[in-house]
Amino acid sequence: MVRIQIDEHQIEVPPGITIREAAELVGVEIPTLCYAPGVHPPTSCLVCLVKLVDTGRLVPSCATRVEDGMRIESETPEVHAARRTALELLLSDHWGDCLAPCFFGCPAQMDIPTMLRQIAQGQVRDALITVKKDIVLPAILGRVCPRPCEKVCRRAQADGAVAICGLKRFVADLDLASPQPYLPDCALSTGKRAAIVGAGPTGLSAAWFLRQMGHAVTLFDKNERPGGRLWTETTPEQLPREILEKELGLVFRLGVELHLGVSVGQDIPLERLAREFDAVLLAWGAQEPTLLERLGLKVSGRALEVDRQTYQTNRPGLFAAGNAIRAKGMVIRSVADGKGVALCMDQFLRTGRVQGLPGHYSVRLGKLTAEELAQWTAQASPAVRSDWSEAGLLGMDQLEKAQEQARRCLQCDCSDVHTCKLRRYADQYGADPNRFRTDRPPWSPPERDGPWVYEPGKCLRCGLCIEVATAAGAPMGLAFYGRGFDVRIAPPFDRPLSEALGRAAQACVSACPTAALRLDEEKADLALPVLSQGTKRE
Repeated sequence: MVRIQIDEHQIEVPPGITIREAAELVGVEIPTLCYAPGVHPPTSCLVCLVKLVDTGRLVPSCATRVEDGMRIESETPEVHAARRTALELLLSDHWGDCLAPCFFGCPAQMDIPTMLRQIAQGQVRDALITVKKDIVLPAILGRVCPRPCEKVCRRAQADGAVAICGLKRFVADLDLASPQPYLPDCALSTGKRAAIVGAGPTGLSAAWFLRQMGHAVTLFDKNERPGGRLWTETTPEQLPREILEKELGLVFRLGVELHLGVSVGQDIPLERLAREFDAVLLAWGAQEPTLLERLGLKVSGRALEVDRQTYQTNRPGLFAAGNAIRAKGMVIRSVADGKGVALCMDQFLRTGRVQGLPGHYSVRLGKLTAEELAQWTAQASPAVRSDWSEAGLLGMDQLEKAQEQARRCLQCDCSDVHTCKLRRYADQYGADPNRFRTDRPPWSPPERDGPWVYEPGKCLRCGLCIEVATAAGAPMGLAFYGRGFDVRIAPPFDRPLSEALGRAAQACVSACPTAALRLDEEKADLALPVLSQGTKRE
């Protein structure tokens, strides 16, 4: 056995293993991008750097073998700074969107590309679940939302945005018309109670998410029915009342308690709610400044003053959101506020402290030229934009139209966004994607070969796929071509990916740290003949 020290850990490890492997034995995670078990490490990414204390050298832990008496630093500011620089150098030449423009255009930051992929594959129930992870009233919003997400849709620059809002409405309508509309599971009871003043879009949204988090929720509203401005600012022709009532009802089927005809501040003192509940949300829309001041709340103009990152007022445990804190906004903005304040209230109810809303780390491709956009659009469905003008519930007879429209999506986001190691480590180490950024080279659209997709802009050129293909016995494998910044990875003689990789293709896809090489899930069944072909070639 060999004695070494990693940070404060003094351990004995088998001789011949790497520092990365030794660190794993004591629970120290060292980031890696160009490493995969069982293959020769290319040591190209350098995000696994550690410091050898006795020599002062920074070395790649994935390829450096342990030696007796070695003292190693992994979790120090110096080592973290070196890893951050390595990540920033990789990001400087990484061209692609982690999150699609429509994600940032949606105030509720809904996972629109996933919804569209699911609709395109006919998975309408899954698409509805995707929607309801972020938006509580999709059938309503599908009729009244001004569609800010569509304004930033890349396809809008070509031949019209994808009908995102209409497709969201489509899956919500199917759900409302089903015998058992979808209700998410709620976590086990936390024993905490939240009061929400105002049963409009913000209050309903907050209640929806707080219940799922396991908290008991009671809504108070001065009106005789929930929904707030959804009744007064829409017409029955625009938003049929039976649809409005039915979708609002789903919130209460989740177990939210409702008290109508109750004016907080008059019928019930705010102080009483503060005593009886563990947290209180003011979602009662715009109020007279004199009332707010009388309740001891800070006012800015006609709105409540809050910390915009936490939704907290100047009183502990008292939150405010929606039109109570801003000039009159879109309904989708109010619904988004409800989700955001629920996350902050959950933090407070569980820990007594509020950390605020999580950030969304993302690298952005930026604006494309007309020629680049035309290349990209050519890979999606050529169908023109179409929407739904009728106000009634949409049915399954509209599925083919919905699928056709969903396939117009350019899929700007990264399919690996939730598991991408580059993004995770860049966020963890605070890497600035623009520190070494240069002018973007001409963008190349994804290269497709049946079910296999390769996106050159997202490729780190780490060489891991080359090693994996070799180890897996690929018929031809992959290789580096070119020099300097123009180097690229490709099959020999420009052969198709399926022919070059055979059954090694899936192993290469699994090893790729950024999903630059991936499997198109919609065409995944086409991969089976390729695997068989690869077996015959061997």
